[in-house]
This record gives sequence, C-alpha cells and structure tokens, in this order.
Amino acid sequence: MKHWPSQLFPIIILSVLAGLTFWLQSAIDMGNDKHDSKFRHDPDGIAENYIVRRFDETGQVKYRLTGPYMVHYPDDDSSELKSPILISYRPDAPPITVTSNFAKVTSKGEVAYLWDDVRVTRAATPEQQELVARMPDLTVQTEAGFAFTNSPVEITQGQSWVTGVGAQIDNNKSTFVLQSQVKGQYIRPRSTP
Repeated sequence: MKHWPSQLFPIIILSVLAGLTFWLQSAIDMGNDKHDSKFRHDPDGIAENYIVRRFDETGQVKYRLTGPYMVHYPDDDSSELKSPILISYRPDAPPITVTSNFAKVTSKGEVAYLWDDVRVTRAATPEQQELVARMPDLTVQTEAGFAFTNSPVEITQGQSWVTGVGAQIDNNKSTFVLQSQVKGQYIRPRSTP
C-alpha cells in the first residue's frame, strides 16, 4: 500500500522553496534598479560661487560663466544654475553679458537654456551706448556664438527702443534680428563737445 501524503510532502516543500527563491531573486533585482543613480535624476555634485572659463585656440578667454549655485546631474550630464552670468568675449567687439534667474546647461556646455528675466547686455563703447535686450527665455549655443528665442523681446539703447517677438542673436557677426511684430523709436544721441 502506497502512502500518497508521504510522497507529496517532499514535492510541496521543493515547490515552496523554488517559489521563495524566485521571489527573493526578483526582490533583490528590483532593489538594484531603484538604487542605481544612472536611471535617476539625482545630483552628484553641487558648486557654490563657481567660475567656469572656456578658452579659444590662442589661449584667450572665449566666455566665462559664473554664479552662486550649480547642481550637476550624472544621468544626462546636465547642470542647473541659479542666477548665472555668461560673458562672451571677442577681441574686436565689446563683451556681451547674458544673465537670468535660472538656466540649464547640457553636456559639455554646448547649449544653455536660460529663463526668468533674461537680459543680454552689450557693453558701451566710445561710439555706442550700452544695449540691453530683455526677454523671458533664451537658448544659447555657446560654442557657435548664437542665441535665439521665440518670446517677446524688448531692446533699449539710450533713449531708443524696439520691441518684437522672436529674435536671433549672432555674436560672431554682432547682429540682433527680431522675427515679427517689430516696432520702435529711434532717438539720435546728443553729440558731446
């Protein structure tokens, strides 16, 4: 006479152990995914009062980026900045300063997205007054020396002003092109004796 319960008991125990092993392995695997920072947008570095300089082929400073606070994220190699100041230098033109309340810089610093009270300022020269452009956002291609926005723009130079929607700024050619709805007023600067 066969004892079925005694033969089923080892099979049940093995099935339970196999199930527990499978469950334990899946719990361990899920835990690794949750704690792997490559798949999360967690910072790996924070800098305060930073200065970043980029040099051209001749060793001259091409641009300088400064600010009070920067956070770097390793998953996409991007950085988020608070109150950044980007100054672009050219030997044959006055410096251009770009400021905003916030910015995000992509990997290797090739593109910067600035938003919230963006200002582009061209320093005054003996021949020209300071030029200030204000807009809500701006995308800057740092290596190319080019920037653009699709938002409203207001430019002032002395008492003259111009407004429009959308702009393209080419630092290499020293041009500022407004895209649409352009209007303004030009007031000739007074001659100094």
